[in-house]
This record gives sequence, C-alpha cells and structure tokens, in this order.
Amino acid sequence: MNRTTTSNDSIIRSTQKWVESIVVGLNLCPFAKKALIDNRVRFSVTKAVTEEQLLDELQAEFDLLDHDPSIETTLLIHPGVLQKFDAYNQFLESADRLLEILQFEGVYQVASFHPDYRFAGTADDDVENFTNRSPYPVLHLIREDSLERALADFPGADQIPARNIALMETLGREKLTALMQACVVDAALE
Repeated sequence: MNRTTTSNDSIIRSTQKWVESIVVGLNLCPFAKKALIDNRVRFSVTKAVTEEQLLDELQAEFDLLDHDPSIETTLLIHPGVLQKFDAYNQFLESADRLLEILQFEGVYQVASFHPDYRFAGTADDDVENFTNRSPYPVLHLIREDSLERALADFPGADQIPARNIALMETLGREKLTALMQACVVDAALE
C-alpha cells in the first residue's frame, strides 16, 4: 500500500477499523471502548512530511485538546512522515520535549503506535509487538486525568500488558497479520 497517496478518509477509516476490531475488539485497551462509543475520539490525519511539520501539528492538537474538553483523546495519524520505526521511535523524545516546553507534562501523554512497532529487546517478528502495531504511524494523545481515573476504576490494570502479550502469543503471527490487513481500507475498492 502506498501510504502517501491513500486518501485521508481511507486512512481514518483504516485507523478506526483498527481501533474497533483490534484495540477494542481484542480488549487490548479496556478504556478505549467507552471513549469510542461516546464519540470522544478524534481521528486526525496530518499532512506533515517533515518532523518539524509534525511537531507543529502535534502542538496544534495539544492546543485543541486543551480548549475542547469534549475530545477525550486524539489519534494523530501521520502517513507522510516517520515511516521507518527507528526514526519514529527517536521522534518520541521530541514529542516529550514538546510536552515540557508547552508545560503540558502531567496533563497529556503520548502513546505510540506504528506498523513496524518493536519493543526494546524484541525481534522485529516477535508477536508481542502487535500490541502496538497500527495501520499507519500514530501519536496517541491522552489526557492524564482521564487515564488516572480509568486506571483507578480498573482492578488489575498493571496486568494489562502481560495479558495482551499472552493474547498475542495465543493468536499467533499469521492470525495477527491477517487481522491487521483486514483493517486497511483500500480507497480504490470503495
């Protein structure tokens, strides 16, 4: 799939499908379902093609969240920049610095999802990496107070990562790859 020529609508639909069928459907994040049902998840595709442009758009999203409490969380999808996971992973430091500069540390946090996501100490093809794999590179902007409330109301929240890894191992690479491929909306077929 050519990620730079796919329409924004297809990119958003693919990402929504991923959230619905994998993140919520497999219960990888038990807190995501309510925000999705309440229509409080913002899906935004950036036109950024450089890291500097992406930082500008990231700042704009933080500002939007800060002024619009009806948005619970934003998925900032950036198909035109940071396609290589190592560059994406390094960019996360810039995103954290931006939080500090904007004095939003402790107010928001950035979670990371990428088609080639790889946890430190894992091989590229380890199935546990699928817990953070998405159809496109995504910066997930989360309100810290919402996350803290959700964690307080969810017994055993500290077991979520281990449970998710066990689920990935049970499903296996072939099934997980098929699930991810099923999320991609092909604009040519619409």
